[in-house]
Amino acid sequence: MLILTIRTDKPEAELGIYEDQKQLAYETWQAHRELAETIHKKIAEILNKLSKSQEDVQGLVCFKGPGSFTGLRIGLSVANALAYAHDIPIVAAGSEDWIEQGVKKLVSGKSEQIALPTYGSPAHTTQARK
Repeated sequence: MLILTIRTDKPEAELGIYEDQKQLAYETWQAHRELAETIHKKIAEILNKLSKSQEDVQGLVCFKGPGSFTGLRIGLSVANALAYAHDIPIVAAGSEDWIEQGVKKLVSGKSEQIALPTYGSPAHTTQARK
């Protein structure tokens, strides 16, 4: 099973490609405020290095947090869109061994349908004007 991993909870984003539990490629980059502009390009680049395309990906593992609201929102939106568009399973995990946990879930046939973020604290919103 070819698996794409995505972590976008901090300024340095991470992508990985795994064949079951064997890492084939891994890349980190300083995405910070350019994550939305760079994530699709980086996904294409890491797949191209292995002569693969999005259609070859059979599952997605995402880091669900806690972490940056905007980073998690962008990364999980991209992952959920890819899972939906290609009709492939997706799982989210949030501990130090998130990749290992997620890969085990996918290989055992689990899917969450939609990966949801965990921000680590309640949202700080501005009160509505009266």
